[in-house]
Amino acid sequence: MQRRQFIQAGMAVASAVLAGCGFPPRQSPTAVEDERMWRMPDEAARHQRTWMAFGASAKVWGDELLPAVRRDLAAIAQAIARFEPVSMLVRPGEMDLARNLLGPNIELVETPMDDLWLRDSGPVFVAGSNKAAVNFNFNGWGEKQDYDKDARLAAFIAARTGAELLETDLILEGGGLEVDGEGTAIITESCVLNNNRNPGWKKADVEEELRWLLGIEKVIWLPGIAGYDITDGHTDFYARFTTPGVVVAALDQDPDSFDHDVTRRHLDILRAATDARGRRLQVEVLEAPATVRSQWASEDNEDFAAGYINFYVCNGAVIVPEFGDPIADRAAATTLARLFPERQIVPVAIDALAAGGGGIHCATQQEPAL
Repeated sequence: MQRRQFIQAGMAVASAVLAGCGFPPRQSPTAVEDERMWRMPDEAARHQRTWMAFGASAKVWGDELLPAVRRDLAAIAQAIARFEPVSMLVRPGEMDLARNLLGPNIELVETPMDDLWLRDSGPVFVAGSNKAAVNFNFNGWGEKQDYDKDARLAAFIAARTGAELLETDLILEGGGLEVDGEGTAIITESCVLNNNRNPGWKKADVEEELRWLLGIEKVIWLPGIAGYDITDGHTDFYARFTTPGVVVAALDQDPDSFDHDVTRRHLDILRAATDARGRRLQVEVLEAPATVRSQWASEDNEDFAAGYINFYVCNGAVIVPEFGDPIADRAAATTLARLFPERQIVPVAIDALAAGGGGIHCATQQEPAL
């Protein structure tokens, strides 16, 4: 159950910098005079649309993998478009290529970008007195990859949707955050409290900022694990809410995996946790596949992201990765069908996307129907 490692080695910073040296100390959370409160809806709430980015490039993905990654993005977009509108960001000069792959049912929106992981670079939409979008200051997962263009996408999408842009000093990616829509969040310490994002911030600082920005009343902190993949252990590969009070969690059975021990620690924490309303969590396990069919899942590729937690919930459906392990694929689909009884389970093969260490959730960002 591997994830994105340092895809672009030229942008990897020295270990001393990753430990916090070379970064100016950040201030305590934003002093906010605005007394309005905001709320981030659960992903299962009704969507206006899904946003994606046709942002794969040979610079990051390599010439061999690039065409297959683009086909995976198209397959995900087309699966979602059966249930709700999809808007795809496309670089200038790639509109014809995108149109040929995506077909007529996907809206194409031209803008520059660095990569495709819009869950992290895009805005987080919230509801309050009006629709707003939070800019969480994407910094390439701690300066590990080029991000100048991607850092502008939150503001670009906010303007495109007519949402008010909310600014913060907190650096956080959407993949590092999971909410139930009723005041509970699950966050990995390895990501959000990492000095390559938020040096000097404590749990209480993050919680105070998220209370105002997202309506979070309680954070369940998972340790995660830093330094093994480019995200430093995003939440959306470890634990997801299906409904308030119900969580699906990853379990890595490979004793040689860096996630083997940490997923067990996460299960212990989640099973002992209560949410913002005092409910003890119901925890369901989704085990990673034992085998995968992909030509890119060799022992030399430690990035391959073979796990089912990175599904995406859209209007009327759950878009689920499948990897060619008939037992594990079926078990994951069966569990999610039980937990989402009113939604269709739609498996999508994402071998090329997984080869780069990401998944369906990483490549999507919901715009709620607020």
